[in-house]
Amino acid sequence: MAKVHKSVIKRARQNEVRRERNNAVRSSLRTSIRKLLKAIDSGDVDASKNELSQAARALGKAASKGVIHRNQASRKISRLTRRVNALSTST
Repeated sequence: MAKVHKSVIKRARQNEVRRERNNAVRSSLRTSIRKLLKAIDSGDVDASKNELSQAARALGKAASKGVIHRNQASRKISRLTRRVNALSTST
């Protein structure tokens, strides 16, 4: 039987911790985006602007932690901001 090195065991432990953390960050990110889209659909401008700031913050944090790519975060923030701005100009 092959010998399992300490570094292999430690690396597996680190990977498991990081996987759980990434899943938690990704889940909270999706929740914040879902809340924003719900506010946009309801037509509430103030709630949409509030949720936009929360979603942008969550996207920035996810990008800084490497959960998503920084360009993806930037693109999502841009598209969500355009939707909120379109909502505020239409009313």
